[in-house]
Amino acid sequence: MTLLVHPRHMRALKYCARGARAFFQRHGLDWQRFITTGIPAEELIATGDAMAAAVVDQAKREEQANG
Repeated sequence: MTLLVHPRHMRALKYCARGARAFFQRHGLDWQRFITTGIPAEELIATGDAMAAAVVDQAKREEQANG
């Protein structure tokens, strides 16, 4: 099963939407898909960005907490 990262994971880390949108544009990622359905963690990890990795880690923590 693919781990999906959602805006709530970004908000939990207090990342701003403006910066996140710019990040998505810079890396050719689909912002609208992220907002509506989430984005696979692998796509964020593939950017090699430490802040993206932190958001993925947040999604993993939430998934583990929820079982």
